[in-house]
Amino acid sequence: MISNLNNYVIFYTVAKAGNISKAANQLYISQPAISKSISKLEAELGTALFARSSKGVTLTEEGQVLYEYVERAFDSLNMGEENLKNYKELGIGHIRIGVSTSLCKHILLDYLKDFIKENPNIKLSIDCHSTLNTIKLLRNEDIDIGLICNTELPKGIVYSPIKEIHDVFVASPEYLDNFYERNGNALDDMIDELSPHIKGNIIPLLGASKRAGKNTSSDSLYNDSDSAADNPTDSSLPNHSNITTTDILENSNLMVLEEANVTRTHVDDYLRSQGIHCSQVLEINNMDLLIDFAAIGMGVASVVREFAHEQLSSGGITELPLDTPIPSRSVGFAYSGVKNQSTAIKKFMEWVGV
Repeated sequence: MISNLNNYVIFYTVAKAGNISKAANQLYISQPAISKSISKLEAELGTALFARSSKGVTLTEEGQVLYEYVERAFDSLNMGEENLKNYKELGIGHIRIGVSTSLCKHILLDYLKDFIKENPNIKLSIDCHSTLNTIKLLRNEDIDIGLICNTELPKGIVYSPIKEIHDVFVASPEYLDNFYERNGNALDDMIDELSPHIKGNIIPLLGASKRAGKNTSSDSLYNDSDSAADNPTDSSLPNHSNITTTDILENSNLMVLEEANVTRTHVDDYLRSQGIHCSQVLEINNMDLLIDFAAIGMGVASVVREFAHEQLSSGGITELPLDTPIPSRSVGFAYSGVKNQSTAIKKFMEWVGV
């Protein structure tokens, strides 16, 4: 059983001073109070700690053993107080952040770059997981803050949005050309019959223009400001040599994230709401791979427009137009609303504006 900490403070001070009178002056208490405290500690431990003489007091063998432990304990306490002071004055701390690889690359890195420069003494740990797994880590207090896509959260978790994102379908111009070559003849016959009734966005394909006898280059087709590829909301039906986005989605290799993913659920909900049934689905576990696979012509990919900005701007991939866009959603930081946050975490949250 550990005695009152104050008794150890008195024991330690007397041992260092070697004199009860000096210890009383240092501690601003009376000599009888010190003697009483020492006697109480000796009674609790069942051994004499000091040998008393007219010259003062000296530690017994047992007292010396205890003194060495008490000295280390107080050294640790002093070190703890000093480190705590440094945490406040130097901004020392540790922040554990959970985030998916895509959100980390396309959003979090921009925040971290300048934050690290301004706060070099704060240690950052990054755990890369999906949004759903990040929420689990946050709930179990294995991380301090998570960057996630907006979704249903457990009680006690606070969500602060920082950015809107937009899900879109993309493919390479070459893939769209090849799609027409594979499917154009059958679809032309169908469109001839149904064109007066077709509603929906139309993508003019290179193969279609060739079959119509037009001298159209791929540059003018995919980069011209009047083309559907540059204007995803254009739903015109120029002639029978056009194919709807629904045709492409239902008859292409559709590349999407794995099912245990908030983004996949969001896109699946959209497809169901539009009555679009995709016959060929390829699951990929990384958004950047979806973008890269679309760029090399593996199929149509479900991606976040903001994450594919570079490839869309260069013309490496084309956004498929949609009559009804996929609803936008937010990305934000999630954190405990009931736990007292450290100074470092508060500083980071202030930095990112939450």
